[in-house]
Amino acid sequence: MNRPQSPASGLLGRSQWIVLFAAGLGWLFDGYEIGLFPLIARPALRQILGAGGDEQIGAWMGVITAFFLVGAALGGGLFGWLGDRVGRVRAMALSILVYSLVTGLGYFAQSPWELAVVRGVSALGMGGQWALGVALVMESWPERWRPLLAGLMGAAANVGFLLVGVTARLHPVTPESWRWMMIVAALPAFIAVFVVGLVPESERWKASVREGAPNVLLEVFGPELRGRTLLGIAFASISLIGTWGAVQWLPLWADQLVGAGNPAAKADTQMIQAVGAIVGALGAPFLGTRFGRRPAYFLLCLASLLVCAWMFRAVTSYGPGFLCAAFASSAVTASFYGWFPLYFPELFPTRIRATAQGICYNAGRLFAAVGALTQGQLVAAFGGSYPRAGSVITLVYLLGMALVWFAPETKGKPLPE
Repeated sequence: MNRPQSPASGLLGRSQWIVLFAAGLGWLFDGYEIGLFPLIARPALRQILGAGGDEQIGAWMGVITAFFLVGAALGGGLFGWLGDRVGRVRAMALSILVYSLVTGLGYFAQSPWELAVVRGVSALGMGGQWALGVALVMESWPERWRPLLAGLMGAAANVGFLLVGVTARLHPVTPESWRWMMIVAALPAFIAVFVVGLVPESERWKASVREGAPNVLLEVFGPELRGRTLLGIAFASISLIGTWGAVQWLPLWADQLVGAGNPAAKADTQMIQAVGAIVGALGAPFLGTRFGRRPAYFLLCLASLLVCAWMFRAVTSYGPGFLCAAFASSAVTASFYGWFPLYFPELFPTRIRATAQGICYNAGRLFAAVGALTQGQLVAAFGGSYPRAGSVITLVYLLGMALVWFAPETKGKPLPE
């Protein structure tokens, strides 16, 4: 009989591989859903709004992105709490069903507000997936595998992001053909059955609940952990503001630069971004292992600041230079999503880990919603200029370079029980 191996034993069994596959697949399809709207936004809004330039499209993109981020933040808290109460696996299956099935309803949207509501409700499930998947994987695998696992979890969503671009490259998304992408995005609902049926629950979670259900919020914001929680929220906010307030807008900018003559440009941009993001997410945990968690975050912020300055201040036309800059900017700004799965589990004990991670990552999305709204307003104020707006938003990385030195260094320490 194939018994589940204890993470402390250092041995691997079939259960660990099933956990990694299921969590990675859930996060991959989560990434597909996340990458969906930046690619279809401009064609969809052009079709729904009729007349209207990029000033109006940019403003609506900011509103719909804010709805998504607020929904993801609420979902992260809700599903993280469920994961600590009823188990990682059942909560993860429910989150997949929510984000898949609700996204499919976007096929019927007839107004920007309807798109915003669909995006916000589906984001409830997307927000829950990250904290649950990371908690399940890190609690099921031996400690020595954490850097690689963090990179794989960070990269999985970006593989989904890449698949959106591939799908759109094979069937270009235009104002007349964007709706079918919403139906394709509903397909991951079927893996929820696999998740419930085959994935073993976290043994660490089972042991923690036998000791009694904690008052999670009181612990997360209690005197012992409050500082860590607030710093985690700040770190997530900075990276998410840079991503959602600027870098996620690159497909829209590409579509604006080429016009109707090259509808594949936004898909090519997204695919290049996704490849860069995969490289960055895989590399960041090893940077954290080599130099320490705090120096790694500082270096990621510095690299993001410099590369985004190049992207938004020096690039003026679509072509090889644009795509090279898109690759580099996505690599550095997405590297944080490999750093978070390494660092956040090391800040909190098992009994509240899913909730605490969900709060840190998804409260960051609330601040990123403000960043997205600001970007939309800046695009409108700058006469439809995506790069001028992005060059302002990405200055947020300066804050991360200062704040990280107030955080605890966890390099070489085991996960807290």
